[in-house]
This record gives sequence, structure tokens and C-alpha cells, in this order.
Amino acid sequence: MRLPTHPLLAAVGCLLACTLAYFVATSTGQEKKVTAPRLYELRTYTTFPGRLDALNARFRDHTMKLFEKHGMKNEMYWVPTDPKLKDNTLIYVVSHASEDAAKKSWDAFRADPDWIKARDASEKDGKIVEKVTSVFMTLTDYSPGGK
Repeated sequence: MRLPTHPLLAAVGCLLACTLAYFVATSTGQEKKVTAPRLYELRTYTTFPGRLDALNARFRDHTMKLFEKHGMKNEMYWVPTDPKLKDNTLIYVVSHASEDAAKKSWDAFRADPDWIKARDASEKDGKIVEKVTSVFMTLTDYSPGGK
């Protein structure tokens, strides 16, 4: 089976597979507790040339822990296989309880002294991220595990 090579399609496909796996893993055949749907955030970072390794190290060593500290759930992280994107692109999904929770989490994260220290240390050889895109998403009613 050939997987999609476009980073957005691959990210969405992996997100759906992750959601389905969660649904299957948590399904007990008993009545399910109703919970508010998660708000997923798909983020794509484009780095300056030669800076992807520094970005991956920053996420691995600092950023993911700080996201959790501020209420964001780390879902999945990818590096595209497309030759035009593989050397300068990181794609990931975090989730939030709501849009309001997302805003509060991002504001707290950006102001966190530990984040500022990690960011500044990682950029001692120059800026890392050239561009960030973000898309908020919710599951459809027909998505596996959606209800």
C-alpha cells in the first residue's frame, strides 16, 4: 500500500488512524462516557536552510514537555518524505479541550521562561523557523471514533 506523499494528506491520514486506534483501544462494549470533542491543531513549520535538525532537537528536548505543561496534548509528529520538503519541514498535531483552552495554552507557553530560555539557546547559531501555519480541526460525525 502506498501512503500519500503530500504532507497535509499524510498528516490528516495519520491523525485519522490515531483517532481510530484510540477509539478501538478505549471501547469496552459498555456505555461510553460522553466527553467534549477535542480540538486538533495541525501545525507546519518551515525552517531556514539547514536548521531542521535544530528544530527537531528543540522539540525532542524541550518543546513537547512544555506543551504538556501548558495543557496541550502531543498527538503526532512527522517529517515529510517529499524531496522538496524533507529537509526543512516539521508537521505535527496537538490537541486542546477547546478554542479558548488553545488560546490560553499558547499564551502561557509563549510567556514561559523555560520556553524562552530553550528557544534562545537553540537559536544561538541563528533563527530556526521561517514560517508557521496552523489549522484547527474537529472530527466529523462520520469519522471513526468521532462519537
